[in-house]
Amino acid sequence: MSDAPDDERLEELREQKMQELQDQAQQGGADQEAQDAARERAEAQQEAVLKQHLTDGARQRLNAVEMSKPDFAARVKKQVAALAQSGRVQGRIDEDQMKELLRELQPDQKSFDIRHR
Repeated sequence: MSDAPDDERLEELREQKMQELQDQAQQGGADQEAQDAARERAEAQQEAVLKQHLTDGARQRLNAVEMSKPDFAARVKKQVAALAQSGRVQGRIDEDQMKELLRELQPDQKSFDIRHR
């Protein structure tokens, strides 16, 4: 006794499931591309705001910080862009103002007090 119709139906279901998975994978790729494009646009907009509101010296200092502490520099860039877009930046931020901003935004330094016995 052969279950040929059941085998055929099972094969159809497998093919249908494979097609659904492939469709989902393609859709996921499109979503990822859209997210990447949106992130690139946001980064470009942030860079434009920074160029407009930072002097060359301030931008160089921020780039130097970015080399050693990229996460911290990203937070500073977001903060400066937010300040500029909200209208709280009068004129351009110079290097001294950037130093002060970096000091304010820097996480508390942990001091290691080593005592010898």
